[in-house]
Amino acid sequence: MIDITLLGTSALVPLPDRALTAVALTCAGHTILFDCGEGTQAAARKAGVSLMKADLIALTHYHGDHIFGLPGLLQTMCCLNRTEPLYITGPAGLKEELAPILKLAGWTTYEIVPLPFPEEGLRLETLAKGWPSEAKLTAFSTEHRVPSQGYCFTLDRAGKFMPEKAKALGVPMNQWGLLQKGRSVQAGETVICPDQVLGEPRKGLKFVFTGDTAACPALINAAADADLLVSEATYGENEQAELAVDHGHMNFAQAASIAAQAKVKRLWLAHYSQMIEDPAAYLPNAAAFFPDAVCGEDGMRLSLRFESE
Repeated sequence: MIDITLLGTSALVPLPDRALTAVALTCAGHTILFDCGEGTQAAARKAGVSLMKADLIALTHYHGDHIFGLPGLLQTMCCLNRTEPLYITGPAGLKEELAPILKLAGWTTYEIVPLPFPEEGLRLETLAKGWPSEAKLTAFSTEHRVPSQGYCFTLDRAGKFMPEKAKALGVPMNQWGLLQKGRSVQAGETVICPDQVLGEPRKGLKFVFTGDTAACPALINAAADADLLVSEATYGENEQAELAVDHGHMNFAQAASIAAQAKVKRLWLAHYSQMIEDPAAYLPNAAAFFPDAVCGEDGMRLSLRFESE
């Protein structure tokens, strides 16, 4: 199961009911924070999300409305005596962009580890014990005015375990759990591999967060068949399409068109310009392309669960 919580849905300027961009993903008691705009701490507290459980902060780019919440959050973690390492990743220029932020945060009780994002993706279990071995984070390039990337979190699901095959192969019952977790075991003098006792892989879970971006093929590819896409939708009016492209953003219709092309299950719009007082007023522009589009609100939460057997 994956819990997704929108912590901030505003772009550039925080509003009384909209903090700046941040999304929390929690799985197996561990958390990834995507971006950390101003107001993230207060929004997380209000939503009941513990950022002390965050192992990784994944930044999409280094504009202020996506990172200015970091110094305060890092200080708070220190005040609460965090001891576990905290990893921070992002696109090109990570260490240079983090340097002034870390200077502002000052000394901490825990290690802050800048982590250049690996091209092959990141297995979360390598950061902290307790993450499912199937949990993986990948990044994809987006089109903004500065180096930027979106993120795709996947939680794969192995095939159904077939005890009759395990018994026939002589695997002791106390080793069945290892096979179900994808590990080979020894049965007498024979090594038994998971694929010998598991059925075809079942559908896993997929969450995609765009960050700031214009519509682009990379986003369509990354979001393909996602269970939930949280997409920037800076502008509401259809007539603002060219403006959105010029600034490396999307309007409601462009975001919804991407979701439709990617065949996602759910679309949450976010990252609204301060000019948008009521996002719902522009929802028909998105619904024309993706009928089930939803205007994201701070504190909105969804639990993604595996499909039934």
